[in-house]
Amino acid sequence: MLQFTDVTGLIGIASALAVTTLQLPGARRLATVPRAVLLAAVFVLVLVPFGAMPLAAYVRGATGDLSITAVVLLWIAMLRPLIACAAKPRRVLLMLVASAAVIFYPLALGAGMADPYRIGYGEPLFVLALLMIALIAWFRRFNLVALCIALAMCAWVIGWYESGNLWDYLIDPFVSIYALWKTVAGLKVRPGP
Repeated sequence: MLQFTDVTGLIGIASALAVTTLQLPGARRLATVPRAVLLAAVFVLVLVPFGAMPLAAYVRGATGDLSITAVVLLWIAMLRPLIACAAKPRRVLLMLVASAAVIFYPLALGAGMADPYRIGYGEPLFVLALLMIALIAWFRRFNLVALCIALAMCAWVIGWYESGNLWDYLIDPFVSIYALWKTVAGLKVRPGP
């Protein structure tokens, strides 16, 4: 029997697989309606049982659950023809994720004396810092940043995922690699003096 966490985990992976189909040759040239049909078809097909489990479950077994931030970005990509998302708030979100990943992952893997993963289990100062970042982002009209932090914190509070660590709701390796790639690719190289 599927648990609630399994359903949400499978939906995240199905979203990632559906959005990945847009990278196939010719998929970007499709008109809006055929593109939406392709996304919906892939989304549904990877959730249909194949053998003992759906394809999304096999992928989830290898990758784990995606963070709330990753799922939000995937759904924005899927719904792009229907909703508008300004480039600047998205770029700010990706820069924050990339910055957090550059600091978080090396330290969490033992590169220093501090272990930032530990504070994700409910350290009040960490929660307060995230709330402050969300408020600043909201006042600066970076609503996507505020939305991702708010959704991640709400999901963490109610125990949406199997993990009890807030970091797992905020970032994951896949969204971190994507954010680093987009951030580095977006840097403009200035000519020398």
